[in-house]
Amino acid sequence: MDAFTAGLLQRIRTAQTDLTRARETGDDFLAEVEQAELEDLHRLAAEHGVEVGAASA
Repeated sequence: MDAFTAGLLQRIRTAQTDLTRARETGDDFLAEVEQAELEDLHRLAAEHGVEVGAASA
């Protein structure tokens, strides 16, 4: 795995964790921000052929 892929997958894991935390604490604004970040990262991954299923593990 190259550095781009590893970094992207790490950013996706972090965004997922942050989104979960924001939802659990009731921070709707932060949840929206993290959801948008996650969508952008998934789009970027798709554009570069990065399988994101591994990021969910």
